[in-house]
Amino acid sequence: MTPILLSTLNARYAHASLGLRYLRANLGEWRESSAIREFVIGQKTEEIVEKLLADNPRVIGIGVYIWNVEESTRLVAQLKAVAPDVIVVLGGPEVSYEVDEQRICMLADYIVTGWGDVSFANLVRQLMVGERPQGKVIVGVQAPLPAIVSPYAEYTEEDVRQRHLYVEASRGCPFKCEFCLSALDKTAWPFPLDAFLADLEALHARGARQFKFVDRTFNLKIDTSLAILDFFLDKLARAPDDPVFVHFELIPDHLPERLKEKIVQFPDGTLQFEIGIQSFDPVVQARVSRKQKNDVAAQNLEWLRRETRAHLHVDLIAGLPGEDMAGFAAGFDRLVRLAPHEIQFGILKRLRGAPIARHTVDHGLRFNPDPPYNILATHAIDFATMQRLSRFSRYWDIVANSGRYPRTLVALLGDDPFAHFLAFSDWLYANTGQTHALAQERLVHLLHEFLCSIRRLDEPDITEALLADYRATGGRSRLRFETGPVERSMPRKHAPDATPARQRRHLHS
Repeated sequence: MTPILLSTLNARYAHASLGLRYLRANLGEWRESSAIREFVIGQKTEEIVEKLLADNPRVIGIGVYIWNVEESTRLVAQLKAVAPDVIVVLGGPEVSYEVDEQRICMLADYIVTGWGDVSFANLVRQLMVGERPQGKVIVGVQAPLPAIVSPYAEYTEEDVRQRHLYVEASRGCPFKCEFCLSALDKTAWPFPLDAFLADLEALHARGARQFKFVDRTFNLKIDTSLAILDFFLDKLARAPDDPVFVHFELIPDHLPERLKEKIVQFPDGTLQFEIGIQSFDPVVQARVSRKQKNDVAAQNLEWLRRETRAHLHVDLIAGLPGEDMAGFAAGFDRLVRLAPHEIQFGILKRLRGAPIARHTVDHGLRFNPDPPYNILATHAIDFATMQRLSRFSRYWDIVANSGRYPRTLVALLGDDPFAHFLAFSDWLYANTGQTHALAQERLVHLLHEFLCSIRRLDEPDITEALLADYRATGGRSRLRFETGPVERSMPRKHAPDATPARQRRHLHS
């Protein structure tokens, strides 16, 4: 019997829930009576229910997010149908706002909104002695960060060996971008630095080599940023044959010289920055309360690409209020010219509680009423055009961001990247009707057909580029447009390291 279970449905097995580990670490006297049970979306609900109830729990806490709310709703419904005496407590960003409008909240016994680190533990103490709070909604208390027990010891050996480890040096965000829930934060709060570095040391000693920082603003406090970078540089210097891979979210227009001096010291394949541009249009930026010095951000991106070996993953959002197709295209083309390794082309979503909803009437924002609440149309972009952009986003991910077609992509984009890729996207959908399950060999043949027959580019050049890209990523089949003998090189072998495969492809392109 395990009286208290902490559970969620992760997007993939590789993602280990940091939130559940915070909850368990802070259960105090009830920690040893608890366990974490993680699942992935797509698992059969009945099987999840069976596995949870096999522990004969009294309380089940479930983390609810935009990507798992539909399946979590089915999970809670079945739990209450077959085990109505089990107390179900919900938490997470998806159930922290608009509680009265959600079926999952109606089904559950309690909902902890906002910060749950100490509030969930307090609720558990009441429930385990037979007390039942009268109110269904428990407003989470924002505890001082030094009072929160560190979660990192809750990562198991399997987590360390096989999964992405999420860490945070700070919480919150001082910026007020209205499409983000962090707009509701008053500021950013740092965890005690010495204790955090000790946690990193312990994880590294256990074998952790991939660290994903979830901080919204890693480079907000430069002294802290430098201390953390020094920690990893020391590990790289001591064991260059046993490298780390570290992911940070970077503010694009705040890159002082002291920080640059550290960044340039990281070798290939060890450092990744996620950088939010979202829009280059100053009018749109002001409308959604995003403060960004565009010229400084662009200069910093150029410097990062030219002077460092960091992998750059840069975000843009389509569908922001008032931004039309031409405006988005101009921003996209500007970003392509800055040559980040990946452009994450996102579609605006209406996160529950996010202030972006205030523009709904003035700008005709029409959101999908179901998760993931993506924008369907605005006054500036109609539904059909938004669908084209959504397909563009998907195809961009599998062609450009995948790192599989660096030579071919140059020809495909030419001197008008957005227009040329949109034309390819429209053609690809018209000819396949698919945005998923496109095998690599099939996609190679489709690229060849489009570039040679539709764009009428030089066929020998396109053939050479596609073959080189295909072989470089391990492709060994004979392609229809090949002539003469086929040289099949053995798949490239890499020394064991912490660099993920996708980033490694960009590194070797």
